[in-house]
Amino acid sequence: MGSPWKPLLLLSVISGLADLAKAVAGRPVSYAAVLRMKADSSSSSTLNSRMRLRNSQGVGSSSLEWPPFSRHRFSALSSQEDYMSEESEEFGPIFIQEPDDAIFSLDTDNKKVIMNCEARGNPAPTYSWLINGTNVNVEADFRYSMIDGNLIIHNASEAINHGRYQCRAENSIGIVMSREALLQFAYLEAFSGRTRGAVSVREGQGVVLMCAPPPHSPEIIYSWVFNELPSFVAEDSRRFISQEMGNLYISKVQPLDVGSYVCQVKNTVTNARVLSPPTPLTLKTDGIMGEYEPKIEAHFPQTVLAAKGVTVRLECFALGNPVPTITWRKMSGNIPKKARLRKSQAVLEIPNIQLEDSGSYECKAENTRGGTAYRGHLQVYTLPQWISMINDTQLDSGEQLRWECRAAGKPRPTYRWMRNGELLSPQSRVEMVNGELIIHRLQQADSGMYQCVAENKYGSIYSSAELKILASAPMFSTNPVRLIATVGRDVSLECRPRASPKSRITWKKNDRRVQPSRRIMLLRNNTLRIINSSRTDEGNYVCRAENQFGSAELMTVLLVKEPMRVELSPVRVEVTVGESVVLSCKVTHDPSLEVSFFWLLNNQPLNAQHEGGHFEYIQTSSTADLMIRSILLKHAGKYGCRAQTSADSVLAEAELLVRGPPGPPGVVIVEEITDTTATLSWSHGVDNHSPITTYNVQARSPFSLGWQTVKTDPDPVTGNMESAMAVELNPWVEYEFRVVATNAIGTGDPSAPSRGVRTKEAVPSVAPASVRGGNGRRHELVISWEPISEEFQNGEGFGYIVAFRANGTRGWKEKMVTSADSTTYKYRDETFPPLTPFEVRVGVYNNKGDGPFSGVVTVFSAEGEPREPPSELKAFAISALEIKVTWKPPSPGPGRPQGYEVSYWKDTEQEEMAKKQRTTGNETNMLLPGLEGNTQYLISVKGFNSVGQGPSSSAIRIRTKKNAPSLPPGNLMWIQEGNNVSLSWDPVKARDNESAVIGYKVLLRQEGRGHSQVTRTPNSAVVLTLPEGGTYIIDVRAVSEGGEGAASAQVRLLTSSGVRAKSGQLSVYNLPAGVTWTALFLSLMVPSFPL
Repeated sequence: MGSPWKPLLLLSVISGLADLAKAVAGRPVSYAAVLRMKADSSSSSTLNSRMRLRNSQGVGSSSLEWPPFSRHRFSALSSQEDYMSEESEEFGPIFIQEPDDAIFSLDTDNKKVIMNCEARGNPAPTYSWLINGTNVNVEADFRYSMIDGNLIIHNASEAINHGRYQCRAENSIGIVMSREALLQFAYLEAFSGRTRGAVSVREGQGVVLMCAPPPHSPEIIYSWVFNELPSFVAEDSRRFISQEMGNLYISKVQPLDVGSYVCQVKNTVTNARVLSPPTPLTLKTDGIMGEYEPKIEAHFPQTVLAAKGVTVRLECFALGNPVPTITWRKMSGNIPKKARLRKSQAVLEIPNIQLEDSGSYECKAENTRGGTAYRGHLQVYTLPQWISMINDTQLDSGEQLRWECRAAGKPRPTYRWMRNGELLSPQSRVEMVNGELIIHRLQQADSGMYQCVAENKYGSIYSSAELKILASAPMFSTNPVRLIATVGRDVSLECRPRASPKSRITWKKNDRRVQPSRRIMLLRNNTLRIINSSRTDEGNYVCRAENQFGSAELMTVLLVKEPMRVELSPVRVEVTVGESVVLSCKVTHDPSLEVSFFWLLNNQPLNAQHEGGHFEYIQTSSTADLMIRSILLKHAGKYGCRAQTSADSVLAEAELLVRGPPGPPGVVIVEEITDTTATLSWSHGVDNHSPITTYNVQARSPFSLGWQTVKTDPDPVTGNMESAMAVELNPWVEYEFRVVATNAIGTGDPSAPSRGVRTKEAVPSVAPASVRGGNGRRHELVISWEPISEEFQNGEGFGYIVAFRANGTRGWKEKMVTSADSTTYKYRDETFPPLTPFEVRVGVYNNKGDGPFSGVVTVFSAEGEPREPPSELKAFAISALEIKVTWKPPSPGPGRPQGYEVSYWKDTEQEEMAKKQRTTGNETNMLLPGLEGNTQYLISVKGFNSVGQGPSSSAIRIRTKKNAPSLPPGNLMWIQEGNNVSLSWDPVKARDNESAVIGYKVLLRQEGRGHSQVTRTPNSAVVLTLPEGGTYIIDVRAVSEGGEGAASAQVRLLTSSGVRAKSGQLSVYNLPAGVTWTALFLSLMVPSFPL
């Protein structure tokens, strides 16, 4: 098991890398500059070699992919010791930051320029600088100083300091040179103050006004002022300003062009602007210029050089009358689609230029007088970019170094090599061919820092690496080594010391030199191999390694044991799904060795915890049993028991066959389809070691509840068949089919569904059901039926045929109903009377033909709405709020009412304002509630049925009774003796507009309950008997013909034996003698609102 701190250490290092990456974001830093890469330990000088990835790129270089490490594999942390010695290990300079091209503005007050350079190394590097290949003497020249590796230029000037700068980093390991950085200075001088002469042309003639810009660096932008600022010349098809020369071109001068013109130039770095002296433009008076053919005055160079990826602008403008039109073309191929025409087609702009955009381009100027063309070549170049770079390498003295660097670019880059900052030239041991460096018979003096420089005329890039020549005495990492083998097996005793140069190896056994034989061989890698080992080969083997720097020995103690034997039983076993089985693994081995067991299933490790409790291990010192419970089909396969000791490893295998329900059959294919059959085929699935006995064919349609078994031909479908016909299907229905296999164990999973197929059309075979009729309006015959489900319509164009005839007639009338969803047909004939009997039948049809008719049923025509009004209409005033209405139904006959509608309205209202109320059935009475007291109403009644309403009866008049008394009974007096209460009150006198009092209603209820006990009395007094136990509430209401009046104030009483009380007194218990009278309860007549 590895050390537990290593994962934590790795995470810590990764976190540190992330922080450092942020700190140096934007700098070209190689991975080796952040973390030293360690080689794996090895006994040979080849495996001892050490590399360090470095990345030094020059002008124009892009981000690089990691090149593969040459010769060896590396890890970020190969051991704790390597990590701890990271800072103490010496290594050559590695650039962290190199100088970049810079443009310095001379207009700034601070004339200080800083060129950056930083490198990492151990010992820490020192720095020096070169300008244009000459060393900069920082100490002797006051114009220069350095802070760390950064060069500071004081009072910088273009004349002295312009040039290419290169940083040199050096320590005891070697010297490396940075890429070259170009330092330029931005400036813009003033125009000459000399007056410019006027330019005079005829109207219609072309003219060129020269700008003649002053000295400047770098590029400038041109514009022209017309007469005075801020009036600038607007470019169009007639006027053009060249950004190459700065001149203003007017193809055809017009009178509005007369004026003063000033050329303005702007520095793109400093944004400084200067104006030229004005150039007057006048018109000659000797006539107007006639038409003439175009002449191209502004055009791009004969050869245009452009770096890949930049935007190229090609100019072309002509003078002429009429104003010429400019067109462009590429001589070989088409103009790139990304190209755009600017400034009235005078500029062809190609963004992100690529190598394929190279070629000859032509601009053509034409007008009605003729045309002319100009052609030039666009050449795209690319800066060098690394394909492969060199890496740090460690080799033994005397070995051969082979380094190769490769770069892409156009023109193709050339290569040169440097060692410790000096140009490397071919020698007797040194070869350099096309980016490849070979040094034969390496010497200690060859150590140092090497750089491969790839360059073309547009830029150069640098790749750096350290070459270290090793020299060390042999050393073994572990000593001694204990090795256990088994009789009859081959044994390899390794001897891999770390040494440089390589060691000479000799072997001894028990102090005697080992002599090679047919059974004992010394391999090229110094490994001692013993074939068919036996007990006699046991002993102490010593490997001795020597070179000119010293020697070392490694002792290997070889023990030879009897081989282990493993038996796994049973070797082959068959079980059924759901059963259990035990596989027993027994081992015979040398008792001095501990044995470990490992179980495999189909050559993969078996993880019992991930198998849902199906597996259980039972292990002793020499046996290991595997119990498999509730076996599933997936548990079938080859089981292996591997027994392992420090001497050998033996595998025994057994096969477990699991019988179970069949697997799903293969894909179901519909071979042929008719209106009621489908011929299906499929392929056998796995039978899971139990032969398939039958197949079950299932179908699913939009009308079925899931999958349903269908009838087949033949029936049954036996297990050796792979096709069958599904029969008794419905025509014109889309089906999917699947097949399920069954064997003696059970039924398996179904196959995947077939593609959906639709059976062919057929004449409908199902007639409508529940044909019936009735209702409807007068003279109508209404026929209805249950619609046919789409499942049984059997094709397109489905509809119904409705046939009917009056009883006693012979001919049928047939009507077509084209909607498949229709359920009703209405036939109207004014000649037949209500309730005429008809014979009716309903059939079906579709595009294939007519289907069957239903059975004949008798349906009566509609009887119509009621013809007569109800009779003997009477009304009774029940109270001020209610009237009871009664009537008799009309005489029996056609148009029987199914209910009645009562209309009522005040005699002060129109009948249209009447309120209406219907009976719930054929009732012949109705109570009208919610009326107004002492009001006369008019009431009428009419019958109705599903056809309509009949005539109304004659209206009758009735007046509601006067309203009930509005005053409540007052001055309630009561006396309670035990459970008896005597209650009296003042009589209620009705007002003139109220009904006379005919008695009183006394309501008694227990507090907390809704039910009341009612007592009626014609008098203003009553005696009540209260049930014992509880609190009771009493109120009184006057009763009149108009209804009940307002409720009195409530009386609240407590009932219990021994209580005596009356209005306005306490209620007390009559206690036994000798006991103090105590007030137990207060019973008051408490006025309150009625509940």
